[in-house]
Amino acid sequence: MAKFLWQVSYTTQGAQGLQKDGGSARRVAVQRLVEHAGGKLESFYFALGEADVFVVADLPDAKTAAAVSLAVNAAGAARLRTVVLVTPEEMDAATKVAVDYRAPGAAPK
Repeated sequence: MAKFLWQVSYTTQGAQGLQKDGGSARRVAVQRLVEHAGGKLESFYFALGEADVFVVADLPDAKTAAAVSLAVNAAGAARLRTVVLVTPEEMDAATKVAVDYRAPGAAPK
């Protein structure tokens, strides 16, 4: 499974729904969404600032994460930003992958 971070910002409609239903109900709804998508909810926190909610979830793959993002954004009550999270071990493996990259303005090899 892959791990994803969702940064959620409520629209006016979403904030009104939160006031009506409460925070615990939103967590339950997100947990159901994640589990129905074949994943596991790791954490759910409300926040003050640019994002209203931060969620970390394990999902089967990027396709599933994209499907969740489309469904939530299409509903119109929240704007969801999805970030792929990388474990330290995955980063270790990434440091061993050779890539051919030339920075802008750098002389060709």
